[in-house]
Amino acid sequence: MDLLDTLTAKGLRRELPTREEALAVLATTDDELLDVVAAAGRVRRQWFGRRVKLNYLVNLKSGLCPEDCSYCSQRLGSKAEILKYTWLKPDQAAEAAAAGVSGGAKRVCLVASGRGPTDRDIDRVADTIAAIKGQDPAVEVCACLGLLSDNQAERLRAAGADAYNHNLNTSEGTYGDITTTHTYADRVDTVAKAHGAGLSACSGLIAGMGESDEDLVDVVYALRELDPDSVPVNFLIPFEGTPLAKEWNLTPQRCLRILAMVRFVCPDVEVRIAGGREVHLRSMQPLGLHIANSIFLGDYLTSEGQAGQADLDMIKDAGFEIEGAGEVTLPQHRSEVTAAGGGCGSGGGGCGPCGGGHEEAAGACGTSHGACGTTHAQPSAEAPAPEVPVSGQPADEAASDEVRSDLVRVRRRGAGTELAPNA
Repeated sequence: MDLLDTLTAKGLRRELPTREEALAVLATTDDELLDVVAAAGRVRRQWFGRRVKLNYLVNLKSGLCPEDCSYCSQRLGSKAEILKYTWLKPDQAAEAAAAGVSGGAKRVCLVASGRGPTDRDIDRVADTIAAIKGQDPAVEVCACLGLLSDNQAERLRAAGADAYNHNLNTSEGTYGDITTTHTYADRVDTVAKAHGAGLSACSGLIAGMGESDEDLVDVVYALRELDPDSVPVNFLIPFEGTPLAKEWNLTPQRCLRILAMVRFVCPDVEVRIAGGREVHLRSMQPLGLHIANSIFLGDYLTSEGQAGQADLDMIKDAGFEIEGAGEVTLPQHRSEVTAAGGGCGSGGGGCGPCGGGHEEAAGACGTSHGACGTTHAQPSAEAPAPEVPVSGQPADEAASDEVRSDLVRVRRRGAGTELAPNA
Protein backbone atom coordinates (compact mmCIF):
# COMPACT_ATOMS: atom_id res chain seq x y z
CA MET A 1 0.00 0.00 0.00
CA ASP A 2 1.66 3.25 -1.16
CA LEU A 3 0.29 5.28 1.76
CA LEU A 4 1.73 2.96 4.41
CA ASP A 5 5.06 2.62 2.60
CA THR A 6 5.30 6.41 2.51
CA LEU A 7 4.35 6.81 6.16
CA THR A 8 6.79 4.11 7.27
CA ALA A 9 9.65 5.73 5.36
CA LYS A 10 8.82 9.13 6.83
CA GLY A 11 8.60 7.69 10.34
CA LEU A 12 12.00 6.06 10.04
CA ARG A 13 13.40 9.45 9.00
CA ARG A 14 11.46 11.38 11.68
CA GLU A 15 9.75 13.31 8.92
CA LEU A 16 6.32 14.88 9.40
CA PRO A 17 3.52 13.32 7.32
CA THR A 18 1.09 15.57 5.53
CA ARG A 19 -2.31 16.20 7.08
CA GLU A 20 -3.88 14.32 4.19
CA GLU A 21 -1.76 11.26 4.97
CA ALA A 22 -2.67 11.41 8.66
CA LEU A 23 -6.36 11.66 7.81
CA ALA A 24 -6.00 8.75 5.39
CA VAL A 25 -4.77 6.51 8.23
CA LEU A 26 -8.00 7.17 10.14
CA ALA A 27 -10.04 6.40 7.01
CA THR A 28 -8.50 2.98 6.30
CA THR A 29 -10.80 -0.05 6.31
CA ASP A 30 -10.84 -3.07 8.58
CA ASP A 31 -9.35 -5.11 5.73
CA GLU A 32 -6.30 -2.83 5.89
CA LEU A 33 -6.05 -2.70 9.68
CA LEU A 34 -3.29 -5.27 10.19
CA ASP A 35 -1.25 -3.57 7.47
CA VAL A 36 -1.64 -0.27 9.34
CA VAL A 37 -0.54 -1.87 12.62
CA ALA A 38 2.44 -3.52 10.93
CA ALA A 39 3.57 -0.26 9.32
CA ALA A 40 3.30 1.67 12.59
CA GLY A 41 5.05 -1.25 14.29
CA ARG A 42 8.09 -0.84 12.05
CA VAL A 43 8.41 2.77 13.14
CA ARG A 44 7.91 1.85 16.80
CA ARG A 45 10.62 -0.84 16.66
CA GLN A 46 13.05 1.51 14.92
CA TRP A 47 13.04 3.92 17.87
CA PHE A 48 12.03 1.74 20.83
CA GLY A 49 12.73 -1.87 19.93
CA ARG A 50 10.39 -4.27 21.73
CA ARG A 51 10.53 -2.48 25.09
CA VAL A 52 7.38 -1.47 26.97
CA LYS A 53 7.65 1.21 29.63
CA LEU A 54 5.37 0.76 32.64
CA ASN A 55 3.90 3.74 34.47
CA TYR A 56 2.02 3.70 37.76
CA LEU A 57 -0.53 6.24 38.99
CA VAL A 58 -0.75 7.51 42.55
CA ASN A 59 -3.87 9.59 43.11
CA LEU A 60 -2.76 12.12 45.73
CA LYS A 61 -6.08 13.95 45.96
CA SER A 62 -9.32 12.66 44.49
CA GLY A 63 -12.49 14.48 43.44
CA LEU A 64 -13.73 17.88 44.58
CA CYS A 65 -12.45 19.75 41.53
CA PRO A 66 -13.77 23.24 40.68
CA GLU A 67 -13.24 22.83 36.91
CA ASP A 68 -16.05 21.75 34.56
CA CYS A 69 -14.27 19.42 32.10
CA SER A 70 -17.13 17.43 30.56
CA TYR A 71 -15.22 14.14 30.39
CA CYS A 72 -14.06 14.08 33.99
CA SER A 73 -15.61 12.17 36.89
CA GLN A 74 -14.00 14.61 39.32
CA ARG A 75 -15.50 17.73 37.68
CA LEU A 76 -17.61 20.38 39.34
CA GLY A 77 -21.12 18.96 39.67
CA SER A 78 -20.11 15.37 38.87
CA LYS A 79 -22.51 12.77 40.25
CA ALA A 80 -20.09 9.91 39.60
CA GLU A 81 -19.71 7.72 42.67
CA ILE A 82 -15.94 7.92 42.90
CA LEU A 83 -13.61 7.99 45.87
CA LYS A 84 -13.14 11.49 47.29
CA TYR A 85 -10.32 12.38 49.66
CA THR A 86 -7.85 15.17 50.34
CA TRP A 87 -4.07 14.94 50.17
CA LEU A 88 -2.35 11.67 51.00
CA LYS A 89 0.54 11.95 53.41
CA PRO A 90 4.01 11.46 51.86
CA ASP A 91 4.48 8.05 53.48
CA GLN A 92 1.08 6.87 52.18
CA ALA A 93 1.94 8.02 48.66
CA ALA A 94 5.38 6.41 48.87
CA GLU A 95 3.82 3.12 49.97
CA ALA A 96 1.46 3.20 47.00
CA ALA A 97 4.32 4.08 44.64
CA ALA A 98 6.38 1.16 45.96
CA ALA A 99 3.61 -1.26 45.01
CA GLY A 100 3.77 -0.09 41.40
CA VAL A 101 7.56 -0.13 41.26
CA SER A 102 7.61 -3.68 42.66
CA GLY A 103 5.34 -4.67 39.78
CA GLY A 104 7.80 -3.32 37.21
CA ALA A 105 6.81 0.34 36.89
CA LYS A 106 9.66 2.64 35.91
CA ARG A 107 7.73 5.90 36.32
CA VAL A 108 5.36 6.99 39.10
CA CYS A 109 2.78 9.63 38.17
CA LEU A 110 1.63 11.80 41.08
CA VAL A 111 -1.79 13.23 40.29
CA ALA A 112 -3.94 15.68 42.24
CA SER A 113 -7.35 17.03 41.34
CA GLY A 114 -7.95 20.76 41.11
CA ARG A 115 -7.41 23.73 38.83
CA GLY A 116 -3.78 23.98 39.79
CA PRO A 117 -1.48 23.74 42.82
CA THR A 118 -0.99 26.38 45.49
CA ASP A 119 2.51 27.05 46.76
CA ARG A 120 1.65 24.92 49.81
CA ASP A 121 0.59 22.11 47.46
CA ILE A 122 3.98 22.29 45.75
CA ASP A 123 5.58 21.86 49.18
CA ARG A 124 3.38 18.78 49.82
CA VAL A 125 4.37 17.25 46.50
CA ALA A 126 8.03 18.04 47.12
CA ASP A 127 7.85 16.10 50.40
CA THR A 128 6.16 13.22 48.59
CA ILE A 129 8.83 13.17 45.87
CA ALA A 130 11.51 13.07 48.57
CA ALA A 131 9.78 10.11 50.24
CA ILE A 132 9.50 8.18 46.97
CA LYS A 133 13.04 8.90 45.82
CA GLY A 134 14.31 8.15 49.31
CA GLN A 135 13.19 4.54 48.95
CA ASP A 136 14.17 4.24 45.26
CA PRO A 137 16.39 6.99 43.78
CA ALA A 138 16.14 5.52 40.28
CA VAL A 139 12.36 5.83 39.92
CA GLU A 140 11.09 8.54 37.57
CA VAL A 141 8.52 10.90 39.05
CA CYS A 142 6.00 12.76 36.89
CA ALA A 143 3.73 15.34 38.51
CA CYS A 144 0.23 16.09 37.20
CA LEU A 145 -1.23 18.90 39.27
CA GLY A 146 -3.11 21.11 36.82
CA LEU A 147 -2.32 24.59 35.58
CA LEU A 148 1.05 25.89 36.77
CA SER A 149 1.82 29.40 37.98
CA ASP A 150 5.17 31.12 37.50
CA ASN A 151 8.13 29.39 39.17
CA GLN A 152 6.13 26.30 40.20
CA ALA A 153 7.67 24.12 37.49
CA GLU A 154 11.14 25.21 38.63
CA ARG A 155 10.26 24.31 42.23
CA LEU A 156 9.09 20.86 41.16
CA ARG A 157 12.28 20.32 39.19
CA ALA A 158 14.37 21.37 42.20
CA ALA A 159 12.37 18.94 44.37
CA GLY A 160 13.37 16.05 42.12
CA ALA A 161 10.47 15.76 39.67
CA ASP A 162 11.56 14.40 36.32
CA ALA A 163 8.47 15.21 34.25
CA TYR A 164 5.19 17.09 34.19
CA ASN A 165 1.94 15.96 32.59
CA HIS A 166 -0.70 18.28 31.20
CA ASN A 167 -2.85 17.12 28.29
CA LEU A 168 -4.22 19.23 25.46
CA ASN A 169 -7.07 16.69 25.25
CA THR A 170 -8.70 17.92 22.03
CA SER A 171 -8.27 20.41 19.22
CA GLU A 172 -8.18 24.15 19.89
CA GLY A 173 -11.28 24.60 17.76
CA THR A 174 -13.42 22.29 19.89
CA TYR A 175 -11.85 22.86 23.31
CA GLY A 176 -14.53 25.32 24.40
CA ASP A 177 -17.17 22.63 23.82
CA ILE A 178 -15.77 20.43 26.60
CA THR A 179 -14.45 22.95 29.15
CA THR A 180 -15.37 26.54 30.00
CA THR A 181 -13.48 27.21 33.24
CA HIS A 182 -10.06 27.40 31.57
CA THR A 183 -8.81 27.62 27.98
CA TYR A 184 -6.78 25.64 25.49
CA ALA A 185 -4.18 28.42 25.69
CA ASP A 186 -3.93 27.86 29.45
CA ARG A 187 -2.97 24.26 28.80
CA VAL A 188 -0.40 25.17 26.17
CA ASP A 189 1.11 27.69 28.60
CA THR A 190 1.52 25.04 31.31
CA VAL A 191 3.30 22.66 28.92
CA ALA A 192 5.59 25.55 27.96
CA LYS A 193 6.32 26.24 31.64
CA ALA A 194 7.31 22.60 32.12
CA HIS A 195 9.61 22.81 29.10
CA GLY A 196 11.15 26.02 30.31
CA ALA A 197 11.97 24.53 33.70
CA GLY A 198 13.76 21.57 32.12
CA LEU A 199 11.10 19.03 33.01
CA SER A 200 10.30 16.30 30.53
CA ALA A 201 6.89 17.28 29.18
CA CYS A 202 4.07 14.76 28.91
CA SER A 203 0.99 15.88 26.97
CA GLY A 204 -1.66 13.93 25.11
CA LEU A 205 -5.26 13.68 24.04
CA ILE A 206 -8.62 12.04 24.65
CA ALA A 207 -10.35 10.34 21.74
CA GLY A 208 -14.03 9.46 21.63
CA MET A 209 -15.65 12.70 22.76
CA GLY A 210 -17.55 13.12 19.49
CA GLU A 211 -14.68 14.83 17.68
CA SER A 212 -14.07 14.53 13.93
CA ASP A 213 -11.03 12.99 12.28
CA GLU A 214 -9.90 16.54 11.51
CA ASP A 215 -10.04 17.38 15.23
CA LEU A 216 -7.90 14.37 16.07
CA VAL A 217 -5.31 15.32 13.49
CA ASP A 218 -5.36 18.95 14.69
CA VAL A 219 -4.56 18.04 18.29
CA VAL A 220 -1.85 15.54 17.34
CA TYR A 221 -0.15 18.09 15.08
CA ALA A 222 -0.40 20.64 17.89
CA LEU A 223 1.27 18.14 20.21
CA ARG A 224 4.05 17.57 17.72
CA GLU A 225 4.66 21.31 17.64
CA LEU A 226 4.81 21.42 21.46
CA ASP A 227 7.23 18.49 21.26
CA PRO A 228 6.57 16.53 24.48
CA ASP A 229 8.69 13.49 25.25
CA SER A 230 5.59 11.38 25.91
CA VAL A 231 2.09 11.47 24.42
CA PRO A 232 -0.63 9.63 26.36
CA VAL A 233 -3.54 8.56 24.16
CA ASN A 234 -6.71 8.29 26.24
CA PHE A 235 -9.95 6.73 25.06
CA LEU A 236 -12.99 8.28 26.69
CA ILE A 237 -14.91 6.16 29.15
CA PRO A 238 -18.32 7.84 29.40
CA PHE A 239 -18.73 8.16 33.13
CA GLU A 240 -22.26 8.08 34.51
CA GLY A 241 -22.90 11.43 36.17
CA THR A 242 -20.92 13.46 33.60
CA PRO A 243 -22.10 15.34 30.48
CA LEU A 244 -20.42 12.81 28.16
CA ALA A 245 -22.06 9.77 29.74
CA LYS A 246 -23.71 8.75 26.44
CA GLU A 247 -20.71 9.25 24.15
CA TRP A 248 -19.85 5.67 23.16
CA ASN A 249 -18.12 6.33 19.83
CA LEU A 250 -15.13 3.97 19.74
CA THR A 251 -14.40 0.49 18.47
CA PRO A 252 -11.14 -1.46 18.95
CA GLN A 253 -10.35 -0.93 15.28
CA ARG A 254 -10.75 2.83 15.50
CA CYS A 255 -8.57 2.97 18.60
CA LEU A 256 -5.78 1.16 16.73
CA ARG A 257 -6.07 3.59 13.81
CA ILE A 258 -5.80 6.54 16.19
CA LEU A 259 -2.72 5.06 17.87
CA ALA A 260 -1.13 4.45 14.46
CA MET A 261 -1.80 8.03 13.34
CA VAL A 262 -0.16 9.34 16.52
CA ARG A 263 2.87 7.11 15.96
CA PHE A 264 3.31 8.29 12.37
CA VAL A 265 3.04 11.96 13.34
CA CYS A 266 5.31 11.61 16.41
CA PRO A 267 7.49 8.62 15.51
CA ASP A 268 10.22 8.96 18.14
CA VAL A 269 8.25 9.94 21.25
CA GLU A 270 6.94 7.72 24.01
CA VAL A 271 3.39 6.94 22.85
CA ARG A 272 1.42 5.69 25.86
CA ILE A 273 -1.86 3.79 25.75
CA ALA A 274 -3.59 5.45 28.68
CA GLY A 275 -7.16 5.56 29.96
CA GLY A 276 -9.78 3.36 28.39
CA ARG A 277 -7.60 0.71 26.78
CA GLU A 278 -9.21 -2.16 28.67
CA VAL A 279 -12.72 -0.99 27.80
CA HIS A 280 -12.23 -0.01 24.16
CA LEU A 281 -9.33 -2.16 22.87
CA ARG A 282 -10.40 -5.18 24.92
CA SER A 283 -8.95 -8.37 23.42
CA MET A 284 -7.03 -6.29 20.85
CA GLN A 285 -4.83 -4.65 23.50
CA PRO A 286 -1.77 -6.70 22.44
CA LEU A 287 -1.99 -5.20 18.93
CA GLY A 288 -1.75 -1.77 20.55
CA LEU A 289 1.66 -2.73 21.95
CA HIS A 290 2.96 -3.01 18.39
CA ILE A 291 2.27 0.72 18.02
CA ALA A 292 2.70 2.22 21.49
CA ASN A 293 5.74 1.64 23.70
CA SER A 294 4.22 2.58 27.06
CA ILE A 295 1.18 1.75 29.22
CA PHE A 296 -0.13 2.28 32.73
CA LEU A 297 0.14 -0.69 35.07
CA GLY A 298 -2.92 -1.67 37.06
CA ASP A 299 -5.48 0.91 38.17
CA TYR A 300 -6.10 4.49 37.07
CA LEU A 301 -7.27 7.52 39.04
CA THR A 302 -10.93 6.80 39.62
CA SER A 303 -11.36 3.53 37.75
CA GLU A 304 -9.88 0.07 37.97
CA GLY A 305 -7.74 -1.21 35.14
CA GLN A 306 -7.12 -4.86 34.48
CA ALA A 307 -5.03 -6.62 37.12
CA GLY A 308 -1.36 -5.70 37.07
CA GLN A 309 -0.32 -9.32 36.57
CA ALA A 310 -2.60 -9.53 33.53
CA ASP A 311 -0.73 -6.53 32.06
CA LEU A 312 2.61 -8.24 32.64
CA ASP A 313 1.36 -11.50 31.12
CA MET A 314 -0.02 -9.65 28.09
CA ILE A 315 3.32 -7.96 27.43
CA LYS A 316 5.23 -11.22 27.72
CA ASP A 317 2.76 -13.22 25.63
CA ALA A 318 2.88 -10.61 22.85
CA GLY A 319 6.66 -10.98 22.62
CA PHE A 320 7.61 -7.69 24.26
CA GLU A 321 9.80 -6.99 27.29
CA ILE A 322 9.52 -4.63 30.25
CA GLU A 323 11.82 -1.63 30.03
CA GLY A 324 14.30 -1.75 32.89
CA ALA A 325 15.17 1.04 35.31
CA GLY A 326 18.63 1.34 33.80
CA GLU A 327 17.42 1.70 30.23
CA VAL A 328 16.88 5.07 28.57
CA THR A 329 13.38 5.35 27.18
CA LEU A 330 13.95 7.90 24.42
CA PRO A 331 16.18 7.54 21.37
CA GLN A 332 19.60 9.09 21.79
CA HIS A 333 18.88 12.20 19.74
CA ARG A 334 15.94 13.07 22.03
CA SER A 335 17.42 12.03 25.36
CA GLU A 336 20.48 14.20 24.74
CA VAL A 337 18.25 17.25 24.25
CA THR A 338 16.35 16.56 27.47
CA ALA A 339 19.53 15.87 29.44
CA ALA A 340 20.92 19.21 28.28
CA GLY A 341 18.17 20.93 30.26
CA GLY A 342 16.05 21.91 27.31
CA GLY A 343 12.98 20.06 28.46
CA CYS A 344 11.42 17.81 25.92
CA GLY A 345 11.82 19.59 22.76
CA SER A 346 13.73 22.78 23.01
CA GLY A 347 16.33 21.44 20.66
CA GLY A 348 15.94 20.39 17.09
CA GLY A 349 15.34 16.73 17.78
CA GLY A 350 11.74 16.90 18.74
CA CYS A 351 9.35 14.64 16.98
CA GLY A 352 11.45 15.16 13.92
CA PRO A 353 13.47 17.70 11.97
CA CYS A 354 10.30 19.22 10.53
CA GLY A 355 8.40 19.37 13.80
CA GLY A 356 8.35 22.81 15.01
CA GLY A 357 -1.16 13.62 28.73
CA HIS A 358 -5.81 11.47 32.82
CA GLU A 359 -6.22 10.35 34.01
CA GLU A 360 -8.38 13.01 34.78
CA ALA A 361 -6.19 14.29 37.35
CA ALA A 362 -8.98 16.57 37.89
CA GLY A 363 -10.28 19.25 35.81
CA ALA A 364 -7.28 21.14 34.69
CA CYS A 365 -4.76 18.42 35.28
CA GLY A 366 -5.55 15.95 32.71
CA THR A 367 -8.04 13.98 30.90
CA SER A 368 -10.78 12.01 32.22
CA HIS A 369 -8.41 9.31 31.49
CA GLY A 370 -4.93 8.80 31.37
CA ALA A 371 -3.27 12.04 30.98
CA CYS A 372 -1.12 10.92 33.59
CA GLY A 373 -3.79 8.35 33.90
CA THR A 374 -7.46 7.69 33.43
CA THR A 375 -10.89 7.55 34.71
CA HIS A 376 -13.61 5.16 33.79
CA ALA A 377 -17.33 4.68 33.87
CA GLN A 378 -19.52 3.05 36.43
CA PRO A 379 -20.24 -0.68 36.26
CA SER A 380 -23.95 0.01 36.29
CA ALA A 381 -23.84 2.27 33.24
CA GLU A 382 -26.32 1.21 30.61
CA ALA A 383 -25.35 3.69 27.91
CA PRO A 384 -26.73 2.61 24.53
CA ALA A 385 -24.48 2.15 21.52
CA PRO A 386 -24.65 5.11 19.14
CA GLU A 387 -26.94 4.72 16.14
CA VAL A 388 -24.61 6.65 13.83
CA PRO A 389 -20.83 6.60 13.54
CA VAL A 390 -18.67 9.40 14.89
CA SER A 391 -17.83 12.04 12.31
CA GLY A 392 -15.13 10.82 9.97
CA GLN A 393 -15.48 7.20 11.06
CA PRO A 394 -15.14 4.58 8.29
CA ALA A 395 -18.43 3.17 7.07
CA ASP A 396 -17.55 -0.34 8.19
CA GLU A 397 -17.63 0.90 11.80
CA ALA A 398 -21.15 2.31 11.54
CA ALA A 399 -22.56 -0.62 13.49
CA SER A 400 -20.77 -0.05 16.78
CA ASP A 401 -20.07 -2.97 19.08
CA GLU A 402 -22.40 -3.43 22.00
CA VAL A 403 -21.29 -1.22 24.88
CA ARG A 404 -19.26 -3.30 27.33
CA SER A 405 -20.08 -1.41 30.50
CA ASP A 406 -19.45 -4.63 32.40
CA LEU A 407 -15.74 -3.99 31.88
CA VAL A 408 -15.84 -0.68 33.69
CA ARG A 409 -15.17 -0.57 37.42
CA VAL A 410 -15.11 2.49 39.66
CA ARG A 411 -11.94 2.43 41.70
CA ARG A 412 -12.47 1.18 45.23
CA ARG A 413 -8.97 0.02 46.08
CA GLY A 414 -5.46 1.40 46.35
CA ALA A 415 -4.36 4.84 47.49
CA GLY A 416 -6.96 6.46 49.71
CA THR A 417 -8.41 3.13 50.86
CA GLU A 418 -7.36 0.34 53.15
CA LEU A 419 -7.15 -2.12 50.25
CA ALA A 420 -3.96 -3.02 48.44
CA PRO A 421 -3.35 -1.33 45.06
CA ASN A 422 -3.88 -3.37 41.94
CA ALA A 423 -0.31 -4.03 40.87
